[in-house]
Amino acid sequence: MSAVRSRLAKAALSGSMATVLLFGAVESAAAAERTPEQLTQVIDALDTAVFDTFNTCADPAQLVKHATYFDEAVEFYHDNGGVTWTRDEMIGRTRDNVCGHYRRERVPGTLEVFPIKGFGAIAQGTHRFCALSTGTCEGEADFVMIWRERDGRWQVTRVLSYGHRAAAAP
Repeated sequence: MSAVRSRLAKAALSGSMATVLLFGAVESAAAAERTPEQLTQVIDALDTAVFDTFNTCADPAQLVKHATYFDEAVEFYHDNGGVTWTRDEMIGRTRDNVCGHYRRERVPGTLEVFPIKGFGAIAQGTHRFCALSTGTCEGEADFVMIWRERDGRWQVTRVLSYGHRAAAAP
């Protein structure tokens, strides 16, 4: 009887392994279909979309939409502001300190995108923050955002904003 169980267990395991390998091959094939240029276009569009909502987050509906771009367990590392460990905490700080006060602009030509096999992408670049009251861009910083694609949906899982300095002259 144990020999029969052993054979059944091996058959079930090999069937499971075949399924895992098949899904891995499908995932790899889908990832291989996206060129670096296509990935950059996707991330560029996502960066624009997430910061369109950031820039209009004084409207509560836009703040809610902004939150959807981030994983619930997003980690945000800011060299001046510290660390937030959840989306709720990050959105609370955005609401309290940014909405209605600042807008973000990505410095043209600075976005670089790198694929993360089986996960998503790394986006890095430079951005500046401009006071809405004066229209003056007061500071620049470097950023890194880790984007995860799951079931066709992209979300940010990690953010670094660092190297804050006075904005470069236009």
